Amino acid sequence: MSDTLNLTLRVWRQANRDDRGAFHAYRLEGVSTHMSFLEMLDVLNEQLISQGEEPVAFDHDCREGICGACGVMINGQAHGPDHETTTCQLHMRRFRDGDTITIEPWRATSFPVVKDLMVDRSSLDRIIQAGGFVSVNTGNAPDGNAVLVPGADQNKAMDAAACIGCGACVASCQNASAMLFTAAKVTHLAELAQGRAERSQRVLSMVAQMDEESFGGCTNTYECEAACPAGIKVTAITKLNREYLRALVTSDV
Repeated sequence: MSDTLNLTLRVWRQANRDDRGAFHAYRLEGVSTHMSFLEMLDVLNEQLISQGEEPVAFDHDCREGICGACGVMINGQAHGPDHETTTCQLHMRRFRDGDTITIEPWRATSFPVVKDLMVDRSSLDRIIQAGGFVSVNTGNAPDGNAVLVPGADQNKAMDAAACIGCGACVASCQNASAMLFTAAKVTHLAELAQGRAERSQRVLSMVAQMDEESFGGCTNTYECEAACPAGIKVTAITKLNREYLRALVTSDV
């Protein structure tokens, strides 16, 4: 089996959010199967620069599967074919010699294209900002066992807190829903005693901001769970719905 691949890349090129954009085909030869997907894009850009062409713009940061900035659609799948893996952790050995790979940005009204494969995901930041703050006592650090948290609640909170905010759930949903993302951010605080002082105001504000950002509604197709690199389960959406209904009944706001 060869350690190199000859590939055809269909890459979405778009100068800015007002440009119509289109797919451009590039031929790339001798790609090592040991490369990550982003390293392959680096090689493509080196080739384009050497040919006097503009390189492909794409997001990346840690390249360690932690930040989620690298998210793109690869052959119609968010982050590519591997389960619970970000784009930067996808390796070229998952492809075959002669393959045509289609690479495009997240497709959602709430994620306008900045350039090529880069999108503006600040709408997710605004949802988090709408959640406000968490009340904590100031002064000396409290004893680690001062606030008792049942193990089951702690596990649920930490599972939800694993969300890296990449937006794959939005990109994979047919309605571009941000329910899984918002649910994860609401759940990890609602499950802990430290986050319950503002729980009602938090969920009402975050859901309102989510709607203001023009994200779609959940259609229960589970595509968000399948695409999530952090393995967030759709049961978090159930928790979000319960928190929201509770807030509507109990809140004075």
